[in-house]
Amino acid sequence: MGLFSKKIDKKIAAYQQELIETHYREVDNMYRQIRGWRHDYHNHIQTMKAYAAAENWDDIKHYLDLLSDDLTTVDTVIKTGNPMTDAILNSKISLAKAKGIEVVADAHIPIKLKFSEIDLCCIIGNLFDNAIEASVKLPEGQRVIRVYMDMRNTQLYISFTNCTAGKKMKKEGKLFLSTKGNGHGFGLVRIDAIVERLDGYISRNSEDGAFTTEILLPQV
Repeated sequence: MGLFSKKIDKKIAAYQQELIETHYREVDNMYRQIRGWRHDYHNHIQTMKAYAAAENWDDIKHYLDLLSDDLTTVDTVIKTGNPMTDAILNSKISLAKAKGIEVVADAHIPIKLKFSEIDLCCIIGNLFDNAIEASVKLPEGQRVIRVYMDMRNTQLYISFTNCTAGKKMKKEGKLFLSTKGNGHGFGLVRIDAIVERLDGYISRNSEDGAFTTEILLPQV
């Protein structure tokens, strides 16, 4: 049974890494488009000046509409300073919004990470998946996920809070019991394993109407 679990763990880890790298390429492409748009900024200004000199207001309006559409396609919801983290955050925020979940996010990574970005994205991905799963049980209008990430002295601080239905969850050992059934705790176990390997700290707190996970990851 232990060998089987390890094989499953490796397959899931490989799948998550492939998914994260795909999102990373997408966000990297967005950044390239943004840099290209900035490079063309001077040309855009010159074009609009020419239209203005000819008092061609309809063409100016049309040109501005095109620029607005172009910029919208490369704008991301969250820019932490770390492209791979942006990839997973924006992907999950988009998924949450599609399920009628409001996401309030304030995330910053102002330094080069000491550990693998894959580890961080696995943590964020699993935290978001659990928060989304809990949120969809609530009526629309009550579904809220709050995300906060920033440095606290020499540690990266991560906080996820989501509203929950019913009373506070019961704790069994280090983890909280789930109503989803066998295997649901796998994501939580993965988070714990990564945090432990990185010599970090994790805290979970269940209160009536809210569930919060806090993580500290040392960067020195």
